[in-house]
Amino acid sequence: MTSQIILPRIMQVGAGASLQLHAVLAKIGCKKPLIVTDPMMVQLGYSESIQDSLKAEGIESDVFADTLPEPTVASILPGVEKATADSYDCIVALGGGSPIDSAKAISILAKFGGEMRDYRFPRDVTEQGLPVIAVPTTAGTGTEVTRFTIITDEERGEKMLCVGIGFMPVAALVDYKLTMSLPPRITADTGIDAMTHALEAYVSKKANPYSDSQALAALKLIGPNLREVYHNGTNEKAREEMMLGSTLAGVAFSAASVALVHGMSRPIGAFFHVPHGLSNAMLLPDVTAFSIPAASERYAQAARALGFASEQDDDAMANRKLLIELRALNDELSVPTPEEFGIERQVFMDRCETMAEQALASGSPGNNPITPTIAEMVEIYQGLWDARGSDSESVAAE
Repeated sequence: MTSQIILPRIMQVGAGASLQLHAVLAKIGCKKPLIVTDPMMVQLGYSESIQDSLKAEGIESDVFADTLPEPTVASILPGVEKATADSYDCIVALGGGSPIDSAKAISILAKFGGEMRDYRFPRDVTEQGLPVIAVPTTAGTGTEVTRFTIITDEERGEKMLCVGIGFMPVAALVDYKLTMSLPPRITADTGIDAMTHALEAYVSKKANPYSDSQALAALKLIGPNLREVYHNGTNEKAREEMMLGSTLAGVAFSAASVALVHGMSRPIGAFFHVPHGLSNAMLLPDVTAFSIPAASERYAQAARALGFASEQDDDAMANRKLLIELRALNDELSVPTPEEFGIERQVFMDRCETMAEQALASGSPGNNPITPTIAEMVEIYQGLWDARGSDSESVAAE
């Protein structure tokens, strides 16, 4: 059995990697980039800094900065219009997961047209759009090294998973210096997203020796540093290790896919506008408790890699500690329940079955150690309203 591994052609990693953009453009033969970003990157001066560095090398660029935190079909259309209005030969995606996901979608639509829903899973998008050079500014999504993008169809209330080599950036410039100014909330949400990527890649039914090596390496970097960067964002070593861990987690899940947490998380984001990392965090303890019985050894090894359990702990003890630590992490990082986020209970309950159906249709739950039924997913959704610290710990020991 073989596994197909798809990566960016160029990866520049380390402090100052973003300053090498001009050299990367030269290597791929691009001379007129469109920078796709968001208003915060403009406000912080990141986009101007990149434009200045390119101008110093004789490269003119333009900026499209109107991406949304959770990109929608409507939000990317102005970007497509901008990309087709001039002779841009590549896109520089600057920002967190949302600008990069937006850039991936714009890249395809600007070259091939159509509507975003034309490219949703289960279609395998092999078309090569405008080359995308990803410059991530958060340590979380890993989208700079994945063949996925997520765009919300606001008319249908669905976060569409779009998959294929066509969404893989041609280059990724992974510069942890760009994460130093992240506030604690974004640091926490993106960090938990990265941890979830690594954990789900490791327990996925599509896991393989390559993805395993990347997932375990990511967990070993994220586990000891997530709390630290949340409480002390100026710790450069912790920021650097989180950034590398996030990228490795992206490599892992691009090769092995994500599973039930992500499948169930997307509809919460689509219906209730919960940031992606936050909805992952809400679900992670309960989905892990549900899944452990079918992959006890894998979850236990993940717990050890995270530093939540020791090598001396047997699998049952390691998994018990994993669930305890996941709940403790959510408490320490101030992850709200759906109720605390401001969602109305009855509205949420009324949407549970639809959300479960959308989750299953995305394909991600099928990668989970246990493929859930609609009824089981509804039960997990409903359980998010229970008091913190349920009896999940006992499930791990069964």
